[in-house]
Order: sequence, then structure tokens, then C-alpha cells
Amino acid sequence: MELVELLFRAEKKLSGLHPLVADKAIALIRKAYEEGIYIIITQGFRTIEEQNRLYALGRTKPGRIVTNARGGYSYHNFGLAFDVCVCNVFKGTLIPSWSLDRRWFRVGQIGKSLGLEWGGDWKSFKDYPHFQYTFGLSLAQLRTGKRPPAAVMAKK
Repeated sequence: MELVELLFRAEKKLSGLHPLVADKAIALIRKAYEEGIYIIITQGFRTIEEQNRLYALGRTKPGRIVTNARGGYSYHNFGLAFDVCVCNVFKGTLIPSWSLDRRWFRVGQIGKSLGLEWGGDWKSFKDYPHFQYTFGLSLAQLRTGKRPPAAVMAKK
């Protein structure tokens, strides 16, 4: 599996994210790859409507609960969060692996070393695929229109 393929797959999922958050996602893919861990971006920016559809799962729609956040109550809705999946490679094909193993925890550590908040550290609802960078802004601030600076230099 080539790094360029992982980065290419991430490109579309990272559109709509704040540029610094997208840079951190790319750095996470690169650093995990250097350790032989292949990750894909499964979610980036989500509209309020998309968030509400996810919130309905396991509540008013069939399925299992995948989020506790209604629309406007997720950093995804403001381009400040993304989700990943650790993958296995079989005959050159990426196979998502949702089974928690040491790779998931290592990816969490790498993300935190990049300054990201990791959902695997949350107390009430562990969200191992989730990473966010909030610029110190609360969801309440974001809902009232406050935004992070458009251009922020990433620390490499």
C-alpha cells in the first residue's frame, strides 16, 4: 500500500475542513503510515442535515446509535473534526478494520502528538475514530457564528 493512495483517498473527505485541521489529518495519515499503520478518512465536514440523519440512527430510524450530537452540536458541522478507520491490506486492497487493537490506540497517540483531541479519551461516549481541533472554541460559540482564523500555520 502506497502513501500516495492513502492521501489521494483522503483528499475528497478533507474538503470542507478548516485548512489547519485538514493539514493535521494529512500529518496523521503520514505518521501512522511511517509506523506501518494504514488509516483512511471516513468523515470530515458534515452538514447540519447529515448530522441530524446520523443522530436519528438508533432513535427514530433503524440502526445503532453512532453519535450523541444533534446537528450544530458536533465539531464536524464546523469543519473542525474528522473520523478515521484503521485498515488491513489484503492483496493490495484496503479493508477497514473496526475491531479495536493496538493500532487504534497508537493512532490516537499520534493524533494527540499533533495537537488533536481524540474521541478515544472521552469518558462518557468513547469515539475512537474521532479527532478534532477546536481552536479553543466551544460549540456554543461556533453556533453563534464565531469562527477560528482562516489562515493559521500548522506546527510540523
